[in-house]
Amino acid sequence: MVMLTCTKCGQKKPEAEPNPKLYSKIIEHSPKQFVAIIGKEEQELTTLPTIRADCPKCGNNLANVWQVQTRGSDESSTQFLRCTQCNYTYREST
Repeated sequence: MVMLTCTKCGQKKPEAEPNPKLYSKIIEHSPKQFVAIIGKEEQELTTLPTIRADCPKCGNNLANVWQVQTRGSDESSTQFLRCTQCNYTYREST
């Protein structure tokens, strides 16, 4: 038997016919809510770690690096690199 309880006064009342819609709520998120955009101001910040990696565009050997979970949680994350000289952004090829 399902009991309805008032959250303010604590009064309890049995429910004659249980309605599953009252007990569950489905929340759907759009993929845009999980996308982080790095703007021009944020690009100027040097808070990202720097590693030695050859830029395919200009040949510079330093890049900022970060990882993003682009696929399912059971798959590995994708590593992105941004050249410190020309700001070209690319994925690490494995």
